[in-house]
Amino acid sequence: MSVLPPLRNALLASSLLVAPALFSAATAAPAAPQPAAHSAPHNATAMDSAVRETLANGLRVVIVPDRLSPVVQTQVIYLAGSASAPEGFPGTAHALEHMMFNGSKGLSRDQLSTVSARIGNVSNAFTTEDTTQYYFQAPSHYLDVLLKIEADRMRNVLLTDTDWSHERGAIEQEVARDLSMPFERFMIQQNLALFAGTPYEHDALGTRESFDKTDSKLLRSFYDSWYQPNNAILLIVGDVDPAETLQKVRAQFASIPSGKLPARPVITPTPVKARTITLDSDYATGILSIGFRMPGAGSPDVATAQILADVMSSQRGALFALVPQGKALATDFSYNARVQAGVGNALAAFPKGQDPAVLLSEIRGILASIRSKGVPAELVEAAKRKEIASLEYMANSVTELTQSWASALAYNGLNSPADLVKAYRAVNPEKVNALAASVLDPDHAITGILTPSGRKSPDISSNKGPESLLPPPGKNIVLPEWASAALADLPPPTPLTQPTRYTLSNGMTLLVQPEHVSHTVVLYGSIRHNNDLQQPKGKEGVAGLTSDLFLYGSTTHDRLAMAAALDDLASDASGGMSFSMNALTPNFDRTLALLAEMELHPAFPAQAFSILKQQAVATQAGVLQSPGYRFQRALSKALAPANDPSLRETTPQSLSSLTLKDVQDFYHAAYRPDLTTIVVIGDITPDHAKDSVEKAFAAWKAVGPKPVTDLPPRPQNKPSRAVIDDPGRVQDSVYLAQTVADGIRNPDRFALEVGNEILGSGFASRLMQDLRVRTGMVYTAGSDFGWSANRGAFVITYGSDPDKTTKARDAALHNVTTMQNTPVSNEELLNAKTSILRAIPMDRASFGGIAGQYLELATLGLPLDEPDQRANAVYAMTAKQVQDAFHRWARPADMVQIIRRPAPK
Repeated sequence: MSVLPPLRNALLASSLLVAPALFSAATAAPAAPQPAAHSAPHNATAMDSAVRETLANGLRVVIVPDRLSPVVQTQVIYLAGSASAPEGFPGTAHALEHMMFNGSKGLSRDQLSTVSARIGNVSNAFTTEDTTQYYFQAPSHYLDVLLKIEADRMRNVLLTDTDWSHERGAIEQEVARDLSMPFERFMIQQNLALFAGTPYEHDALGTRESFDKTDSKLLRSFYDSWYQPNNAILLIVGDVDPAETLQKVRAQFASIPSGKLPARPVITPTPVKARTITLDSDYATGILSIGFRMPGAGSPDVATAQILADVMSSQRGALFALVPQGKALATDFSYNARVQAGVGNALAAFPKGQDPAVLLSEIRGILASIRSKGVPAELVEAAKRKEIASLEYMANSVTELTQSWASALAYNGLNSPADLVKAYRAVNPEKVNALAASVLDPDHAITGILTPSGRKSPDISSNKGPESLLPPPGKNIVLPEWASAALADLPPPTPLTQPTRYTLSNGMTLLVQPEHVSHTVVLYGSIRHNNDLQQPKGKEGVAGLTSDLFLYGSTTHDRLAMAAALDDLASDASGGMSFSMNALTPNFDRTLALLAEMELHPAFPAQAFSILKQQAVATQAGVLQSPGYRFQRALSKALAPANDPSLRETTPQSLSSLTLKDVQDFYHAAYRPDLTTIVVIGDITPDHAKDSVEKAFAAWKAVGPKPVTDLPPRPQNKPSRAVIDDPGRVQDSVYLAQTVADGIRNPDRFALEVGNEILGSGFASRLMQDLRVRTGMVYTAGSDFGWSANRGAFVITYGSDPDKTTKARDAALHNVTTMQNTPVSNEELLNAKTSILRAIPMDRASFGGIAGQYLELATLGLPLDEPDQRANAVYAMTAKQVQDAFHRWARPADMVQIIRRPAPK
């Protein structure tokens, strides 16, 4: 469960190490797939074949067919979020979101966890200022189960004092986790400044203080007020028959009575007074932000605002030009629209230790120029093409298609995402410039400066969550008859569709999988490599610099010319060790030619190299000092022997020694077609893809012997403990880890996976039940096995208040020991096997998911039918095999403990 205020959408992660990861526009990675709208009609299945009906009780039902995978996603959207919360209780909607997973009349909490596990364990929810949205994803033949769950929760949730008293501990840990993120703390202050005196001033997450005052009576009042069918949208997307699905919806939801709704909050903010917010940060780099109030998602100007944001984020724009000029490490312009108001942020990153004043002045000058002179008309047209065209790509991912529809229905107030086409087409440079002149007003801007100083921790409430309030769930959860009947079977695995495989004349592997859910084609490529083994001694960092230089185009098209050529096609392409492209079907060959030109003939301009090198040197000093890097480094050192290749470290000194010739030499040695796998998916035939790829990459030849790309085996680790002080945190983050021998060919790998599903994967896992559900010690806890060719690792992760860290560790290790000493129950084994097997189609419910699976197999040197081997092994797994595997490979007494903690008071 999570809160997802729009401004938090993937801008930052708490483990951020280098600034370019902040802003997508500053990296060589492609933007979201966005083909040209005028080249082909929209995908008829996803857009034009949707079925809509409003039931007599007011429930709006929208059913969108998508045949990519035998998967369905349901999303119930309640049109009430944190803005509807009672005065003084800003986290009420978020608290209720959590409680919706704590049981209803038809399914107890444990029963709901069991059902979720058996259908694939893909369920969650998120709260925004305006909505609370609940989703399930499962194989499509379990649609009846999903509808039954949501109909029961719509009016029959339990909301007991006992359940809230234990859930409060978990939600307060979530607050602590987010307050450990510097950018999150800045966003909270920016909201207060932009929307003071309105319900939007509060973060949708809520506060510990408000949760301590919250009780089940308050939650029941909010639930009864807003969780009514006439205040909800039921969205169903996937491989379903719309007419049959509508009948099923009527059977489950039509009898739920409508309710009287309260008046909706009206957001009427007062003028913003310019101010600057300064914060200490534990990030490796500094961040600048200049924020403005912008139109909301329900405004007639929302399309103009989006185009303005796209233009300002463009790699051809003045803001991004600060990056190749060496004045910023990364830039972006983020536009995040609540229903009644939006926020735009001009963002830039700078090296630790640099005075941000000059960069801040540069950004303010760019914004002033755009406000007075406007933006280039050609960038407006390019942005319109991409925004309109992005609709075509939505069918390539069940999840993205669902969220696109959810946003259009709940935020934009439209019938479908396609309704945005008319709005985008009506945008012109004059409208964009008028909006820029209106909103980019420095007298009403909120400036943020996040400086990586690490001086002190933020102060938050010291109130603690409960320690132990509920007994553990029973070992044998009895499901209601309807759920038991639907989930009783464990059908044998069905072999997956295999791509057409080619080995091209230069040794490249090509995999092609036709999919005709949209008029688009995507390509993903990966060169097998290992920087720890392939970078020359003393030249650590050359691989990263080489990759960064692909941003600067080819010997034929420089950076701006390449960006313009892709904009003309409304395609995206990026080069490097991992390369990719997106195009509409008619534009595939032309986009492919640009990608191959970029990959085979990179420009590597001397001036760009000099600037990137200087930035890398300045940035790396901050990286090495950052708590996030030291946290990861401590784990690596604990698991690897001294002088292991994985412990090689990029330093300012190694970066300073690099020359452009080093980059060119590394490129020629490491970028090889005989180590490359390309996956093409979409509206294309295998023969067409083969001929086009062969032609585009024909000039690429391998020279010399293949380099070694697999790290050697490593010995078992010894127990150790390390503590990394992080003044920016309010919560401990913890790794418990050990090495596992034999790598990807470990004979018990599948048994360990099944056992891990029971131990630490998902809400029904033992770790979550023990550390969260029963005790409230953590918000999230999990475990996983990671594999490479010759190495393996077993890792447990959790986050908790410092005074709970030791108790949580002891409970986690006790669970591992129990896995070794006691067979898992038949019910747990069934849940784990069904969860793994029924998640298989969901792993392939997007083009990216399909390609990612194939590329991972290629990287590990595994056959394409390995997923079928895995499925058959999981299907036949026994409890004894699981116990034996954990007894053989798990070493709880030897696990290292790495803690990233707030600095001692």
